[in-house]
Amino acid sequence: MAQARSSERCAVGVCDGSGFVYDEETNTAFPCRCRPQIVARAKARSLSAVIPRLYRDVAFERPPVTDIEPGVVTAVKRFADSIDERLDAGRGLWFMGPVGTGKTTLAMLVSKAAISAGRSVAIYSLPRLLNEIRETHRFERSHVDLLDRLAAVDLLHVDDVGAERTTDWVLEELYSIINARYQDGRSIIITTNILDRAALCEQITERTVSRLTEMCDELPLLGHDHRMDLRSA
Repeated sequence: MAQARSSERCAVGVCDGSGFVYDEETNTAFPCRCRPQIVARAKARSLSAVIPRLYRDVAFERPPVTDIEPGVVTAVKRFADSIDERLDAGRGLWFMGPVGTGKTTLAMLVSKAAISAGRSVAIYSLPRLLNEIRETHRFERSHVDLLDRLAAVDLLHVDDVGAERTTDWVLEELYSIINARYQDGRSIIITTNILDRAALCEQITERTVSRLTEMCDELPLLGHDHRMDLRSA
């Protein structure tokens, strides 16, 4: 039985990219180990997986990354260099610190590594993500479908957690997304300007913070606003 042609490459080098391995002797097919990734990519196609223009050229070996705290940069590079292993294990990163300290820059490097590895990625600021969810509420099926896709993507990257105005609706939607990924062992990257744990619990609830704590390695970024350095220059 001839194998089906596919424009995708198998992530584990076993099938033809279709997600199935064919046995010509028995004329049967069975799922390849890459099949979950193919399904996740299909579900993620309508999500935002574009690196913003500002961050497309960021790299570990040049500024502004070389100006960020070296210990944190090393930890992020180690994560990015083993991106498949980290995503398969459902591990994530939690960047916290004042504005302008490089949180989003480092988070984008991880998302770029995941995209380069052929993994499905969704990139949002939390206010924008909530706006998209809000738009689907008029149609129940669309709302459930969006939440399912957010739960299935290999890596969910959410910026500015804690920047949104807190309402019961915001808290429940955020918890639903985090909890779904927590239960499925899916990776998440978040950035937040809130350093104090108690303040963050008050902003997004203790149960959400508890799950993020278990899912993510916490990377505090302290210091001054590097954007002011660029403005002065």
